Amino acid sequence: MEEKYLITIKGTMEQDGKSETVELMTRGSLVHKDGAFYIIYKETEATGYAGCTTTVKVAEDARKVSMLRFGKVPSQLIIEKGTRHLCHYETGYGAISLGVAADVIEHALTDGGGTLNFSYTLDSGAENFISRNLVAITVDPLPEQSPEQSEA
Repeated sequence: MEEKYLITIKGTMEQDGKSETVELMTRGSLVHKDGAFYIIYKETEATGYAGCTTTVKVAEDARKVSMLRFGKVPSQLIIEKGTRHLCHYETGYGAISLGVAADVIEHALTDGGGTLNFSYTLDSGAENFISRNLVAITVDPLPEQSPEQSEA
């Protein structure tokens, strides 16, 4: 899959009245297929998941976002309006199950790029609140390189 896009992911976790934000910029792909957009990128050492590929799938109607990590540390997080999902999450130190409930899912994605914003709450299986998480993803097309530029 060709990495023709610059993907910027800004994640903020709110917990106990404090917030922490991390930002990641990477190359990746954007595919529009079967009523959904797929944002696909390779994880790096910086995220702690080197060797994994992450796919963020968002429904055209913005009802559901699925974050799927494939590789040596697989995980699945499903954020869907009106539904609390119990999701499997691999931490690298062991697997845990988390309750996930959507707050907001909005996107302005087209075949040429765009934005995806969503937020959700996490709870332990016993329904104890853990955190509120906000994610903003921007997908920008990379400038086209001519063959001469790519050889330089």
